[in-house]
Amino acid sequence: MDLMDILRTGSVLIQGNSDDATTGLDVGDIANALSKILSNEEGGLDLGALLGGLSQGGLGDIVSSWLGSGENASISISQITDLLGSEKISEFASELGLSEESAAGALADALPEVVNEATPEGDSLAGDLLRQIGGAKGAMDMLGKMFG
Repeated sequence: MDLMDILRTGSVLIQGNSDDATTGLDVGDIANALSKILSNEEGGLDLGALLGGLSQGGLGDIVSSWLGSGENASISISQITDLLGSEKISEFASELGLSEESAAGALADALPEVVNEATPEGDSLAGDLLRQIGGAKGAMDMLGKMFG
């Protein structure tokens, strides 16, 4: 699955969430806004920044659930704001004409699935890397050493 497919999955989740402000948004517009705030210079999902932010924020158990197989743990609006920064939340909100609260809620709803889709164990480079370092727990241990 390529990045745009992953972002479209997140876009559908955002469009279908419980916030009426996101219901009428175009999936393509949402995907483009997600790409602007979640992509790295190479055009891929900036997993390093996301994982580092989660590790630094004490949210290691949450990210482990997103990377591993099984159910994805949820993330709160305040945690997503801490993770991405208010500037990126504001940029996402502005891009789609949402309030910052609606934007943060939409991102909190979609990000776990976006990261999960980007890191299917066994089906991607990320999955191969995870296996080499001991899975999600190994990744979190390594990030803890880097940012701890």
